[in-house]
Amino acid sequence: MEIKKWQKLASRYLVKEKWATLRVDTCELQNGAIKDDYYVLEYPNWVNAIALTAENQIIMVRQYRFAGDIISLEIPGGVIDDGEAPEVAVKRELLEETGYTFDTCELVATLYPNPATANNQTFTYLLTGGIKTHEQHLDEHEILNVELYTIEEVKNLLKENKIDQALHVAGLFYGLNKLQDNQSNHGQ
Repeated sequence: MEIKKWQKLASRYLVKEKWATLRVDTCELQNGAIKDDYYVLEYPNWVNAIALTAENQIIMVRQYRFAGDIISLEIPGGVIDDGEAPEVAVKRELLEETGYTFDTCELVATLYPNPATANNQTFTYLLTGGIKTHEQHLDEHEILNVELYTIEEVKNLLKENKIDQALHVAGLFYGLNKLQDNQSNHGQ
């Protein structure tokens, strides 16, 4: 059977705030059934970075995440501002969070955090040749530490389930595979 998109018949907002927007839609499914209470979370798109220094170390950040009540080891990233291109956003976020600038920037994955209930995308970039050029410039509520790891150390962190954020694990999968492909192509 061919899978077809649902048709949105009606939509209304229940909450519309900067960081939390919830709407409820009425939809017609391909079999004619009507779903009159489909809840959708609207979030801004964001970027994540697999960022390598000039010394070939991966930049990670450690910060507290209130909703999960965990101190989380993550890759740098953040929200894409209105009208901002994802590639510009990832470079801005890296400079703000880590103080590093990079030689190269390549999109390695575009992922949906949870397309069943949320409408946003995450763009993951691989950046190389990072050099510390600035001090951190964190937002008012950001408190994070920058940590450097070898590629092997990050692989071990992944194997040992020490990185909790699912989109960051997925981003590392794509980024590390791209790095391996690049190294294989240069070795031939």
